[in-house]
Amino acid sequence: MSEEQLKGWNHLPELPLKVSPVFVWPPKPVEIATWFWNSWFLISERLIIVGIAVACYWWFQPSLEITKTFEVGWITQIYVRNFLLTLMVAGSLHLWFYTYSAQGKQLKYDPRPLMVSGRQFTLGGQVRDNMFWTLGTGVIVWTAYEAVLFWALANGHMPMISWDANPLWFVAIFFFIPVWESFYFYIIHRAIHIPFLYKHVHYLHHRNINVGPWSGMSQHPIEQMIFLGSVFIHLLIGAHPLHIIFHLQYYFLTAITTHTGFQGLLLNDKNRLALGTFHHQMHHRYFECNYGSLEIPWDKWFGSFHDGTIQANERMQERRKRIMGK
Repeated sequence: MSEEQLKGWNHLPELPLKVSPVFVWPPKPVEIATWFWNSWFLISERLIIVGIAVACYWWFQPSLEITKTFEVGWITQIYVRNFLLTLMVAGSLHLWFYTYSAQGKQLKYDPRPLMVSGRQFTLGGQVRDNMFWTLGTGVIVWTAYEAVLFWALANGHMPMISWDANPLWFVAIFFFIPVWESFYFYIIHRAIHIPFLYKHVHYLHHRNINVGPWSGMSQHPIEQMIFLGSVFIHLLIGAHPLHIIFHLQYYFLTAITTHTGFQGLLLNDKNRLALGTFHHQMHHRYFECNYGSLEIPWDKWFGSFHDGTIQANERMQERRKRIMGK
């Protein structure tokens, strides 16, 4: 690490961080194509979650005929599916990175370990606290939203999208969801940083200054309801059950993967799967920056972008002083 780089970090990605080239002028078609390819294809979080969603739809999804009426049986089936999926994804990542320390501190952003204890945590420890909110309330909200939308779809209260009727729009919705997430997340994230909402709601998530896989969905139930509420866009644009499954899995599971605290999964000394984002990791340490993602550069447009450089850090410190002063 050179003298011109931020101190206090174990690992830094290539800096300065860059936003999506889609919003850079003049247009650079090769960079745009590369960004799109790296975001989706070969081995990526998004493509893996599409695969998980397809598997869940084929093998673990009640039919629309069944979801026409709210019943304990099929809702419980979905709850168990979501609970086990969360346990598998967050649990395996925690075991790999923290319990067994399979790659040590390689690609780990923050050099500090997760907090074993702390009075600020509901159950006295960071991991126990995070698991409680993720599994205890997060999976319930996730399941409830799926149940409502499957019921609405089955009863004709929202447009049904099918492969046979419109294959292009059927596929396009999968690509639309991450873009919508970037737009939606910035707006709701800025809103819950309003002092009143931060004090009573968002504070719970920010107990995690140093994050781990269980931190992503460790949120106040109200925040979980707001965050996962993005799925109700389908009441307007329509959906197939597969889109609903993917949408909520994408939001829930990428919240887990992006909070691993590591840039990626190392196998044979090569980063095989991009995971944690330094952009959001800085938000947990510095608070008043990087509210959104790099997909749509809202932070850059509204002056809250931290690109990981010393100069940006100085600007953010001045900004934080102004905010605290108010």
